[in-house]
Amino acid sequence: MSPDASARTTLDKAADENFPVAPFFLPRAWRADLMAVYGFARLVDDIGDGDLAPGGADARHLGARPDDGPEALLDAFETDLLRVFDDTPPGPSHPLLASLRPTVRRHALDPGPFLALVEANRRDQRVRRYATYDDLVGYCALSADPVGRLVLAISGTATPERIRRSDAVCTALQIVEHLQDVAEDLRRDRIYLPAEDMDRFRVTEADLAGPTANASVRALVAYEAERARALLDEGAPLVGSVHGRLRLLLAGFVAGGHAALDAIRAARYDVLPGPPRAPRHRLLRRAGAVWRAARGEG
Repeated sequence: MSPDASARTTLDKAADENFPVAPFFLPRAWRADLMAVYGFARLVDDIGDGDLAPGGADARHLGARPDDGPEALLDAFETDLLRVFDDTPPGPSHPLLASLRPTVRRHALDPGPFLALVEANRRDQRVRRYATYDDLVGYCALSADPVGRLVLAISGTATPERIRRSDAVCTALQIVEHLQDVAEDLRRDRIYLPAEDMDRFRVTEADLAGPTANASVRALVAYEAERARALLDEGAPLVGSVHGRLRLLLAGFVAGGHAALDAIRAARYDVLPGPPRAPRHRLLRRAGAVWRAARGEG
């Protein structure tokens, strides 16, 4: 696979996300910047999950071997990432990080959110279970919240209150993704359902390995889904705090979370056969509802 094809394979995954990444209605410059950030975030997640495109092009760009494990690749990735913020030659080697450099310069982005996403994937190599809900939220602060903060930075709309609301939405979206991917995560020996909640609902790891969810698993998933929905509601005022096309984008983020939760509920909280996905028309309907609520229309 060629370098360009490898990068394109990573970027094409945007179509599978629960929310719009860089929709057509945004200004072209914003779309390019958001796709640059998405390419970074998707690549670091693929490294952490062992899901890189075949052929080893990504590893070679990072100066690593194709057979290096995730931790070694993450170290090489972080080294190349830091070149994005260094004005001296030679600059980053990976095409997706080279594409990120103009975005970082244009908006004077801080390396903190990017390094947090790298650290989240390092944590995935070392932490396979989360004892409490607070522990899981702490992980989401590394794995999800930085993305929303970068969107606000790119759009020039970051304030402390908007950041707080954005963090709630992003944590919710991460929890929703975890609920959709319970079976897939377990195959990677990861569980993102808090152990204290599994104990409360008398759910064992063996229960999560079944072909379908029993009543206890469904009750646990329903409980975590409502937590995620409450976070979406907490973050929803973010949409009304901005204007124009940014409002529509953020409405899409919130609506994507709600639509995915609706799909989980429609599956009667049985997420084990595969990730419940919302059809496009339901996402659009949800986006319209979030938009109207932001305008105070009910």
